[in-house]
Amino acid sequence: QVQLAESGGGLVQAGGSLRLSCAASGLTTSSFVMAWFRRAPGKEREFVARISESGLFTYYADSVKGRFTISRDNPRSTVNLQMNSLKPEDTAVYYCAAGRGGDSQAPYNYWGQGTQVTVSS
Repeated sequence: QVQLAESGGGLVQAGGSLRLSCAASGLTTSSFVMAWFRRAPGKEREFVARISESGLFTYYADSVKGRFTISRDNPRSTVNLQMNSLKPEDTAVYYCAAGRGGDSQAPYNYWGQGTQVTVSS
């Protein structure tokens, strides 16, 4: 059974940092593009960042570029999202996903349950 389990969310002040982790089980993560999406209150779930199977290529939404960094550790089947200079508009539930890649949700077959990130002003 495939499971993606996010951790590391919480409450932080604006300008602060958080590091999210996603632990995968039941799949060979090196065969998948791994991504982070988020859903803010009252909004649709949106793409945040993705990383290629090898970890060589990364892509970010414009809203987080320069502040967030995605990384992966294939032997440990984990994906991380380092979030710096957080803003109140980053408040959302953050989801880890595994799939074929891209910025839309459809190519991602597997999803975690999400972890809440709240940024206070």
